[in-house]
Amino acid sequence: MALSNCALALIVLIIGAVCFLPGAIAASVPAGEVYRRGRGEGVSLMVNVYEGEEVVAGMLDLFRERGVFVTFFVGGCWADDHVPLVRRMAAEGHEVGSHGYFHRDHEALSLKENLEEISASVEFLSLVTGQEISLFAPPSGAYGSDTLRAAESLGLKTILWSKDTIDWRDHDVALCYTRATENVSAGELILMHPKEHTLKAMPKILDAYAERGISVIPVGENIA
Repeated sequence: MALSNCALALIVLIIGAVCFLPGAIAASVPAGEVYRRGRGEGVSLMVNVYEGEEVVAGMLDLFRERGVFVTFFVGGCWADDHVPLVRRMAAEGHEVGSHGYFHRDHEALSLKENLEEISASVEFLSLVTGQEISLFAPPSGAYGSDTLRAAESLGLKTILWSKDTIDWRDHDVALCYTRATENVSAGELILMHPKEHTLKAMPKILDAYAERGISVIPVGENIA
């Protein structure tokens, strides 16, 4: 708890600093590219996390057992409440990216608001994981030109997806499996969430990739 409070205090200072950043500096930065698929020889599982502590732990157990490395896009406010799990993600070799801090609609935010929201999450996640955070996945895939400029000015690549399991809506193991594997090809960025039915489908999903000779690689490696 003490560490978490210290981290939050640091974030407050960072947000305060961002508030005084000249808007013209960020506004002068060209809007960055949006990555909807990769260029690599594998597929990437991107798990957007604002919930599901027990399922995240179960996913980590399975990935460790299978030797698979994925990308977790973690919300800052969730990370603050689950520091040990976020540290475990990084310690076990997974890539951690920003999913914003409070799951806001980034398309509706100003440039200044985008900078505050994204930078707070990046600084917290970096502090917790010891990793450099280089990827940002906007909540709900919502973004505008100010979002892309803010991300670019913070040195982040903005990530969307090529396949969506829509597991947040359809609580169906078979459907989750089909959406994650049907017509899958190298370079896919496959979106999912820490849902119980997604975890139940995951062994079969990983088996399907292995049977087709498709490796699972982190998003950063896939888009490099």
